[in-house]
Amino acid sequence: MRQKKIPMRKCTGCGEMKPKKELVRVVKAPDVKDDDGNVISQGSVSLDLTGKKAGRGAYVCRNADCIRLAKKARRFERAFSCKIPGEVFDAIEEELRHIE
Repeated sequence: MRQKKIPMRKCTGCGEMKPKKELVRVVKAPDVKDDDGNVISQGSVSLDLTGKKAGRGAYVCRNADCIRLAKKARRFERAFSCKIPGEVFDAIEEELRHIE
C-alpha cells in the first residue's frame, strides 16, 4: 500500500518546513472593488483556523515568537503585498493564546 504524501509548508516566522497541520494559516481577504475595478476597501488580515477562507494565505507556527519574527522582518507584508497595521498582529497573537 502506498504511503500518503504529507503536505509541507514553510513557516513565515522561523522559515522551517513543517507539516501543514502543525501550522496555522494567516489570510488576507480579497479587496473589494467597484464596477470600474477601483479598490473600495482593502481586504482584512485574519487568522484562518479552518484553512478554507478565501484569499491569499501564509503559514506560521502556533507560537507567538514566530509571529513576532514575521512582524519584525515584515514577512507578512511581503507575502500579502500590502501594509499591515500593528493592531492586526496584536489580534493574531491574542487569538493564538486562546487556541492554546
